[in-house]
Amino acid sequence: MAELEQRLLMLIDDEPAQCRLITALAAREGWRTIVVRDSETAIATLGTRQGMQLSAIILDQWVPGDDACALIAELKSRRPALPILMLTTSASPLLAVEAMRAGATDYLIKPVAPDRLMLALRSATTREAPRDELMPLTEKMSAQPDFEAMVGAAPTFRAALAIAAKAARGHMPVLIEGESGTGKEMLVRAMHAASPRAKAPLRIINIGGTPANSIESILFGHEKGAFPGAFERQIGALQHCDGATLVLDEIDRLPESVQERLAEALARGDVRPIGARHSFRVDVRLIAASNLPLKDLVETGFFLPHLLEAISGVTVVLPALRERMGDIPALARHFLARIGEQPGLRPLGITDGALSLLAAYDWPGNVRQLQAVLFRAAVFCDGDALTSEDFPQLCNLLGESRNGTPAPQESVGVMLYGPDGNLRPLEQIEADVIRLAIGHYRGRMTEVARRLGIGRSTLYRKLSDLGIDNAA
Repeated sequence: MAELEQRLLMLIDDEPAQCRLITALAAREGWRTIVVRDSETAIATLGTRQGMQLSAIILDQWVPGDDACALIAELKSRRPALPILMLTTSASPLLAVEAMRAGATDYLIKPVAPDRLMLALRSATTREAPRDELMPLTEKMSAQPDFEAMVGAAPTFRAALAIAAKAARGHMPVLIEGESGTGKEMLVRAMHAASPRAKAPLRIINIGGTPANSIESILFGHEKGAFPGAFERQIGALQHCDGATLVLDEIDRLPESVQERLAEALARGDVRPIGARHSFRVDVRLIAASNLPLKDLVETGFFLPHLLEAISGVTVVLPALRERMGDIPALARHFLARIGEQPGLRPLGITDGALSLLAAYDWPGNVRQLQAVLFRAAVFCDGDALTSEDFPQLCNLLGESRNGTPAPQESVGVMLYGPDGNLRPLEQIEADVIRLAIGHYRGRMTEVARRLGIGRSTLYRKLSDLGIDNAA
């Protein structure tokens, strides 16, 4: 904790309410914040004794306005190693690209959730994780809300998608478990688009980003005067989503007192707002998402077993990226294609050397982190394809573990060379080509066979001979 207490944050902002909020949030993790109101004061502060102790800067775009990127570049030129986070109301990918090229470390869209802000500060100042990633990219790049946009051929991943696709057509509650960044929200939206309630609203509540003392009121609603500060009657999310779908993200962080109320409401099929004398019948499709296995939390007493039973009519477990490393080539090409569609960017290829580097990292932030790292590399790439040199942070992180290992050839396509520098067996290369095709065409086996120039029967025979499980 002593190290955290030494961290000093400079906030460049002229909104008093936002300054108070960010200062309070940063203080929770030991940050001390100094606030400056304009760009001139910010630049001057860098040269002071206090400025030399800074660990990070947060800049509200509205302070310098159109000159935000110029200010970032000026700050970066004076203090190259200092992380700079930009706050903005704009979701424009072009602004994200300009901010990155100017030297921004991250790009936060207002109103920023407390957890998102803390994650950005931790990522920017933690040496163990790749920096300058601008994550999560879901803030800047919209995804197609269907199962076709879920890329991957790993058996565990395909099996999870198959369970989710079948569950989407029903009405049972669904629990989606998986580490942060594995694609839970994307899967939720795909399920909603394929469900009988697709035309009804979808409401997502992030439990982790909601104040604990407000969650009960947000879920169940309250009557006027039910508690101090309840100046108006509020309809809760459960009642508001009658006939629709409600998603409770990070349900593993739901307070125990609210767990009990939610379990009772789901068992009865009705909702009683705080301070109300009667209940309301509701028909809500509930989808819950958790970063942690809820069975483990039940065993340790942090989650109620009867609530777990109520929300897990169907359970889908999304594997971590380190458990499906064979999907990295397909994921990388898919993300690069989407990144190339963003304003200010262009489509890029990726070499075997770069793919080998990506495969050597364990990706604690999972698919979301991979997407962010590729975005960062694409912004600064001058060639037609990303090479290992476009990932300096990963090269630094993996330098020791890769010492003495011959670098694979930087050729676009599947990896032709093994770690020892020799050509891989033809059977392995063929298997990788087929896996790549399955991932690229999202498991559509007819399209895979057509693109490979073989018949479906031949494709399935090769899958059997090569031991590939498409899990379609």
